Amino acid sequence: MLSDAEISHYHDKGYVFPNYRLPTETLQAIRDDHTRLLERHPDFRDNCPDLLSFDSGFLNYARDPAILEMVAQLIGPDIALWNMSFFAKPALNGKRTPWHQDGAYWPIRPLATCTVWIAIDDATPENGCMRFIPGSHKSKDLAPHDLKKDPSLTLSQELSAGTFDEAEAVDVALEAGQVSLHDVYLYHGSEANTSTRPRRGMTLRLMPTTSHYDRDIAKEAARQRGDYDQSVRTLFLMQGQDRCGRNDFRVRGLA
Repeated sequence: MLSDAEISHYHDKGYVFPNYRLPTETLQAIRDDHTRLLERHPDFRDNCPDLLSFDSGFLNYARDPAILEMVAQLIGPDIALWNMSFFAKPALNGKRTPWHQDGAYWPIRPLATCTVWIAIDDATPENGCMRFIPGSHKSKDLAPHDLKKDPSLTLSQELSAGTFDEAEAVDVALEAGQVSLHDVYLYHGSEANTSTRPRRGMTLRLMPTTSHYDRDIAKEAARQRGDYDQSVRTLFLMQGQDRCGRNDFRVRGLA
């Protein structure tokens, strides 16, 4: 469980690096599953935006009781998993992820999600670890983003110039198996990986069920931006119940 100091740090800074590490066998299983995924879908070498649409077996990793308990301490006991993704920066030419807020992409109202980012390899400044702007989540507003269709980037939106001071950024350097948790409004990004070591990261997107995953908003966003249609994602109730009463859970995450 998170300590009181860690919970306070999350709410104050927008992120926390808990004293938790995935078991070695679990970490290796994720690596093996990712290798098999790329064998079937080599186009996901940089980013698979919706793992569960292509391999529902990844859901097993979201069932980790320790992870769910930590997230419950931050967003409450009623939790839905609405996405898992894989950001895999290959060695030598891994793509840059532009500075952004996650919420700029997501059809959740009210906007709320805790992202669990799991380091599948060691993540360092040299191989393009994430970077956070501490406290940038506090206003609970979405800052202006520019639409960029750049094949050298993993995402299509970037925080507009002058929104923040990059000198304030902190590196999210993690050893393989460690995790970070961050808020939906936090400014973050990562540099390209030009090193000889890969930097793979798997994410779990967990929202409180007081929020609604709005598929109509998702469809309209896909039409406007030409991005992946998030309206087709499956919601999994991981624990508790649907507090807003409008979420269409197709499968319960836990028996």
